Amino acid sequence: MINVVAFTGGFVSIGLELTASRLIAPYFGSSTFIWANLIGVTLAFLSLGYFLGGRFADRHPHVQRLYAILGAAGIAIALVPLVSRPILRVSLDGLEDRDAGAFLGSLFATLLLFAPAMTLLGMIAPFAIRLRLVSVADAGREAGGLYALSTAGSILGSFVPVLVLTPWIGTRFTILVLAAILVVMSIIGLVSSRVWRTSAAVALPAMAALAISLAGVDDRIKPPYRGELVAEFESDNNYVQVLRDGGRTLLALNEGQAIHSIYDPSRLATGGPWDYFLLGPYLAGEAPPESAMIVGLAGGTTARQLDAAFPAIALDGVEVDPVVAEVAEDYFGITDELIDVRVADGRYALKTTDETYDLICIDAYRQPYVPFHLATTEFFGEVADRLGPSGVVAINAGRTSTDFRLVEALGSTMSVVFDTVVVVDVDRYTNSLIFATNAPTSLDTFLARLASVGDIPVVDETAALALDTGRARIAATDGPVLTDDHAPIEWIVDQILVDEALREEP
Repeated sequence: MINVVAFTGGFVSIGLELTASRLIAPYFGSSTFIWANLIGVTLAFLSLGYFLGGRFADRHPHVQRLYAILGAAGIAIALVPLVSRPILRVSLDGLEDRDAGAFLGSLFATLLLFAPAMTLLGMIAPFAIRLRLVSVADAGREAGGLYALSTAGSILGSFVPVLVLTPWIGTRFTILVLAAILVVMSIIGLVSSRVWRTSAAVALPAMAALAISLAGVDDRIKPPYRGELVAEFESDNNYVQVLRDGGRTLLALNEGQAIHSIYDPSRLATGGPWDYFLLGPYLAGEAPPESAMIVGLAGGTTARQLDAAFPAIALDGVEVDPVVAEVAEDYFGITDELIDVRVADGRYALKTTDETYDLICIDAYRQPYVPFHLATTEFFGEVADRLGPSGVVAINAGRTSTDFRLVEALGSTMSVVFDTVVVVDVDRYTNSLIFATNAPTSLDTFLARLASVGDIPVVDETAALALDTGRARIAATDGPVLTDDHAPIEWIVDQILVDEALREEP
């Protein structure tokens, strides 16, 4: 039974850590900053548990105490989904009000919810080793065997909750299943040891905690980021919200601090970065593009606009998340007649296609990061291989009103591969579009073509905005050049986020 306890402790501890990331991602995202805090808190309280478990086991080396610790850990885990909800809601207010204190405070409060459970789980391994020791001569063998079992449990715990339980029953019910596993094992152990009073002391609070948490589980994972919640989904990659705001349908992913697609049946132009991809063909020529690939299709806003602006265009879309691809079809008007959709990683899709394109659009954010492998000289070299003689690549880059570090890094990197790289700022959004081509052209030629686009849906409005507020310019080349070996995208974006959080509002 002690072997089973050690295995289960490892299974639940890593399973809880990974499931905790799913619990907080819709509110805080899954940036390296969030993961660093989650891993740090987990390790800190597991370490505290190791220390306390060893001392407690020396003073009270009784197996019943180990079973009681299991039960207490189960109770602590069972309460997390219920207690976390009001704290998580505070984080939404912090983000909405740009209050870094409220946001960070709610983040650490949420992480500390897992502290009691992680501390108790940390106590299991040293306690189990102490109970198994018969002589000093066997210490290494017993400790090694139990840690091997615990690690084997952790390996299983890194797969089952994420790949089986969460997709099947959702994040909060997965946490309750982990809690129930500990409680059931605790009761079995205590009953088999004939410790009836302690069994009841564990069973009754555990059942109450599970019942209260079950009753308190809301059908909604989180409130709508904007407007009315139409539907929400959890996939292996994202938390997805479909929202209705007036007559528009919106797609929000994860923490929801960016809208990833807009669908308005009555109006194609959005004023957002999607519109600006349509300017790309004018960097290299005036002929309408005949083919385009969109890497990061999301809800297909750009796809519908390209089809309206250039009716003869053949469109290929790449979306890494199959759930998002289904949402695009169900809620955002994406059809097989409009675009050929492929569920795959963007770089893999480019490597494995023989097609060439007049325009390649890259909008593959996992907010707030651009996947690093879609931002390197090697990647843009592969893009260049898939462009026709007058082909153009366009990539959406996030920024703040004053911090263009990501834009500059991408511009410098693309300048290694392409002869002409132009940056255009998006009006009313903190985004810039970076266009690049190896066709003979110039900035002046590009601007002249934008000034004479004529009456083309979306393009005419967007070209006017680009000329008026876009500050079109040749990309600077003094930023860092990103390679497959060294692409600190997360570091660049984290610096932008921290500086923005600390910046005093006027």
